[in-house]
Amino acid sequence: MSWSVFLPLHKHLAQLENLCKQLYETTDTATRLQAEKALVEFTNSPDCLSKCQLLLERGSSSYSQLLAATCLTKLVSRTNNPLPLEQRIDIRNYVLNYLATRPKLATFVTQALIQLYARITKLGWFDCQKDEYVFRNVITDVTRFLQDSVEHCIIGVTILSQLTNEINQADTTHPLTKHRKIASSFRDSSLFDIFTLSCNLLKQASGKNLNLNDESQHGLLMQLLKLTHNCLNFDFIGTSTDESSDDLCTVQIPTSWRSAFLDSSTLQLFFDLYHSIPPSFSPLVLSCLVQIASVRRSLFNNAERAKFLSHLVDGVKRILENPQSLSDPNNYHEFCRLLARLKSNYQLGELVKVENYPEVIRLIANFTVTSLQHWEFAPNSVHYLLSLWQRLAASVPYVKATEPHMLETYTPEVTKAYITSRLESVHIILRDGLEDPLDDTGLVQQQLDQLSTIGRCEYEKTCALLVQLFDQSAQSYQELLQSATASPMDVAVQEGRLTWLVYIIGAVIGGRVSFASTDEQDAMDGELVCRVLQLMNLTDSRLAQAGNEKLELAMLSFFEQFRKIYIGDQVQKSSKLYRRLSEVLGLNDETMVLSVFIGKIITNLKYWGRCEPITSKTLQLLNDLSIGYPFQKSCWVHRSEHFSFLGINNQSNLTDMRCRTTFYTALGRLLMVDLGEDEDQYEQFMLPLTAAFETVAQMFSTNTFNEQERTLVGLVRDLRGIAFAFNAKTSFMMLFEWIYPSYMPILQRAIELWYHDPACTTPVLKLMAELVHNRSQRLQFDVSSPNGILLFRETSKMITTYGNRILTLGEVPKDQVYALKLKGISICFSMLKAALSGSYVNFGVFRLYGDDALDNALQTFIKLLLSIPHSDLLDYPKLSQSYYSLLEVLTQDHMNFIASLEPHVIMYILSSISEGLTALDTMVCTGCCSCLDHIVTYLFKQLSRSTKKRTTPLTQESDRFLHIMQQHPEMIQQMLSTVLNIIIFEDCRNQWSMSRPLLGLILLNEKYFSDLRNSIVNSQPPEKQQAMHLCFENLMEGIERNLLTKNRDRSVWAKDPRPSCGVLSP
Repeated sequence: MSWSVFLPLHKHLAQLENLCKQLYETTDTATRLQAEKALVEFTNSPDCLSKCQLLLERGSSSYSQLLAATCLTKLVSRTNNPLPLEQRIDIRNYVLNYLATRPKLATFVTQALIQLYARITKLGWFDCQKDEYVFRNVITDVTRFLQDSVEHCIIGVTILSQLTNEINQADTTHPLTKHRKIASSFRDSSLFDIFTLSCNLLKQASGKNLNLNDESQHGLLMQLLKLTHNCLNFDFIGTSTDESSDDLCTVQIPTSWRSAFLDSSTLQLFFDLYHSIPPSFSPLVLSCLVQIASVRRSLFNNAERAKFLSHLVDGVKRILENPQSLSDPNNYHEFCRLLARLKSNYQLGELVKVENYPEVIRLIANFTVTSLQHWEFAPNSVHYLLSLWQRLAASVPYVKATEPHMLETYTPEVTKAYITSRLESVHIILRDGLEDPLDDTGLVQQQLDQLSTIGRCEYEKTCALLVQLFDQSAQSYQELLQSATASPMDVAVQEGRLTWLVYIIGAVIGGRVSFASTDEQDAMDGELVCRVLQLMNLTDSRLAQAGNEKLELAMLSFFEQFRKIYIGDQVQKSSKLYRRLSEVLGLNDETMVLSVFIGKIITNLKYWGRCEPITSKTLQLLNDLSIGYPFQKSCWVHRSEHFSFLGINNQSNLTDMRCRTTFYTALGRLLMVDLGEDEDQYEQFMLPLTAAFETVAQMFSTNTFNEQERTLVGLVRDLRGIAFAFNAKTSFMMLFEWIYPSYMPILQRAIELWYHDPACTTPVLKLMAELVHNRSQRLQFDVSSPNGILLFRETSKMITTYGNRILTLGEVPKDQVYALKLKGISICFSMLKAALSGSYVNFGVFRLYGDDALDNALQTFIKLLLSIPHSDLLDYPKLSQSYYSLLEVLTQDHMNFIASLEPHVIMYILSSISEGLTALDTMVCTGCCSCLDHIVTYLFKQLSRSTKKRTTPLTQESDRFLHIMQQHPEMIQQMLSTVLNIIIFEDCRNQWSMSRPLLGLILLNEKYFSDLRNSIVNSQPPEKQQAMHLCFENLMEGIERNLLTKNRDRSVWAKDPRPSCGVLSP
C-alpha cells in the first residue's frame, strides 16, 4: 500500500487519542498499563502504517502525534519483514514535508519525527534506486530549512545533529559490521561537510549580535553547538570509547580535516564564543574545545603542533584571567577537563616552549589551589585537575627542554592545598552533617593514586608538611583521650583528620615506585611509618572500649601500600626506612615488621569480626601476605571463640559469610608451607571443621533444622577456601579423602532441601565446582583408584538434583531470575566443564558398563539450557562464559552427544553460537569460534566418509545430524557470512580464532561462498572491484579441499587478509 493512500479509519482516531491521553497523563497505574498494552497491540497490527498517517494528519493532541512517530520508527527499524524501499522513501519525504509545514509542533513531537528521519536514513544508507544512493542527500534535505525562518533553521540543524548521533551509535538489533560500514561511509562522504556547515553557521551567528532574550535564537545557538559537538565526538575509527576512558581519549580526526584545524580561526571561534555568550551556553562550547584539544598528534607536523598548542594555551590563559563564568559548576567541570587534556595530548617539553608558559602555569596552579580549598564545590571535577598535575609531575625526569618547567615551585603548593583542605573539611562535615568524602572509598583511592605522584615531586616539602600536621593532630588526639571533659565532637574531628593523614601517608609511600628513590627519601618514609605505627598502638589499646571504623580502614590501606613497596625480595634490607624503624620502634628487619602485620590482622579479626568492610580488607591483606611469606603457626587458630566472624550470628545475612573463604584460603596457603605428607598435622588443622560437619550430620539424622543451614553455609565457604589453596596433589588428596565419602552425602542433602535458596546452594555448588577443578594437576589418582569416576558420579548427582529441582520453580520475576536461577545454573555449567576437561576420568567406561552418570549430567545440561532465553545467555557475563566454555568442551570431546540431540535443540545451540560470534566479550567470541570449528570439522569428516565406500557405515547420530544440517543450511551460511564480515571489515581482536572455522565453513558451502564473494566485490566502488576480485583469488590460492592442519595454516585467512584487501571500502 502506498504511503500517500489514505484509508477512512476515522472511527479509530478517538479511541487512539484517548489511549494516548491515558498513557501519558493518567496517574492511575492500572489504567496506564491497560493503555500501554492496547497501544502495543496497535503497534503490531497490520494496518499500523495507515493509522499512523491518520494520527499525524487528523490527530488533535501532541501525544497522538508522538505515538505515530514512535510507531513508525519501530516499523522502519524492524529486521524481519522490513518495509519496501519505495515506502521508506515516501515516509522520509512525508516527514520532511510535515516538519517544514508545521515548524511549531510540540518539542517532543518534533524530536520524535527527527529521530524517525535519522533512523530511516541510517538503515537505508546503502539503498540504491536507479544507481543513486537515495538516502544520502542529507545536506540537500535540510537546505530548505536553513534558508527559512529561525524555527525552520532549528529543525534543520537538529536533523543534522540527530542524524550524526544516530549513525555514531551502534544498536543491538543490527550487526555491528553493518553499523561500522554505515558509520565509515557517513564519515567519509558527509561528516566533514556537516562540521564545516556548523562552524560557518556559528561564525555567522557570532558575527551578528544575537538577541539571546529571543527564545528561538537561543534555541538555534544551542542546537548549533550540539551539532558541532556531535561531529567532534564521532567515533571516527570504531574504537567505541566511553566515559570511563575520558582522560585517555584521543580524537582520531581524519587527515582530510587537517585544513580546518590548521586554520587558527576554528579554534579562535570557540574561545570567542565562550566570552561572548551567557554562561548557560558555555559548557557546550568548552566541550567542543575539549574535543579540539584532543585531536591526534599525528594530524600535525612539529611546527604545526607547536603553533596549534600556542593558540590553545593562549585561549586557556584568557579564560583563567577572566574566570567569572567558572562559578557555574558545569562550566567549571568542562574547563577542568580541558586543562587535563593539555597534558594528556601534549608533552611537558612542548608546553614549556609556549611563549606564555610561566604565566599560564602560575595561573593554573592558583586555579588548582583555589579549587582544592573550595572542596565542597563540584567535587567530581577535582579528578581532572589532579590528573593534570599527576601527569606533569610524572614527566619531570624526562624533560629535555632547556626552558624551566617551574613544577618544583608549584607542585608543593598543590600538594599542600589538597592535604590541608581535606583536614579542614572534617570539622565542617561533622558540624553540618554533610556527606563525608571518606564514605566513597573509590573516589578517595582515585585521588590518592594521583596525589601519590604529585607528592613525591619535591618530597622533602611533602614529608615535612605531613610530619608537622600529623604531630599536631596526634598530640591533640592524645590529650583529648586523656581529658575527662573532652567532647565527642572534638575527638571525632581529630580522628577524622588522622584518618585523612594515614590515607595520604600510605599513598605517598606507594608513590615511591614513580621516581628513582634516594636513601634520604627512604629515611623520610621511615619518619612517616613510625608515626602511623605509633598511632596504631594507641588506637589498638582502646579497641576494648571504642574504635573508629574509617581510621581502621585507613590503616589497612596504609599497610597495603607499605607491603607493596617495602616487603619482598626486591627491597634492600639495608634501607634507611628499616634503620629508622629500628631506632624508634625496635623493628630491626622485615620479619619483625611482618610480626606487626600479623598482630594487627589478629587484632582486627578479634575486635572487628562483625564489621564486614574491615574484616574483608584485613583478610585480603592476610591473603596477599600468605603468598610467599611463612608465618608462625600461631596464626592457624581458626575457632569462633577467637574470631567472631567465624561464629553463627542469627542476626547476620547468609551472604555476609563470604569473607570466610578468603580467610581459609590464606590459612590453607600457610599450612601448605611445611605440611608435606604429614597427615597428623592436617587432621589437627581440620579438627574444628570435622566437629562442625559431625554436628550438621547429627542434625540431619534427627531432622532438627535450627541453625543447620547457617552452620553448613559457613562450613562450605571455609572448605572452598582450603580447596582453592591446596593446589598440590598430596595436600589435595588429604582433603579429598577427608570429605569423600564421609561428608559428600551432606552436601547432596543440602541441595535437595534448600535448592530454592541461593544463599545456601551457591556456596555448596561453588565448593563442588572447586573440588572437581584439576588446578595444577592436583587431581591425579593412582592407576588402581576408582576415585576419578566416583568423583564424577557425585558431580553428576549434584547437577542432576539441582537442575531437576530448580526447573520446578516456575515463572521467576525478571529482576530476580539471575539470583534465584541463572547463577546456580551458571555454576553447574562451570562445574560440568571442569569435570569434563579435567583429564582424570575416562568417560568411555560409563556407557561400556551401563553407568548413566554421564548421560544424566548431559541431559540435565540440555534441560537447563532450554529453560534459558537466548537473550539471557549474552546478557549475563558469568553465564555467557560458563556456557560457551562448556559448549567448547562438548563440541571437542562429546560431538556424538551433540549430534544425537533433537533438531530443535541443535538449532538452539547453533543459534547461540551465531549470536556469540558478534559478542563484545572476546572470551565468548573466541569460544564460539572454537565450537563452530569443532562442529564444521565433524560435519566435513562425516560428509567425506558418507561419499566413500566403507565397510563401516555412519552411526545413526551422525547420519541424523547431517540430515538436519542439510535441511537447515541457512544457519551455517549465516555464520559464514558473519565470520567473513568480521574478518574483513572489523578491527578483529582474535583474528586467528576467527579464521579456524572459516575454511571448514567455505568447504561446506562453496556455492554460497562464491555468491557471498561476488556480493562483497559488487558492493565496492566500480574502480576497486577488479582488485577486490583478485584479493579473493589470492586468499584461496593453494588451498586444498581438506581440513588438515597444514592446509588450515597455509590459508591467508589464518593471518590477516586485510593487507591483501587494502582496497576495501567498509
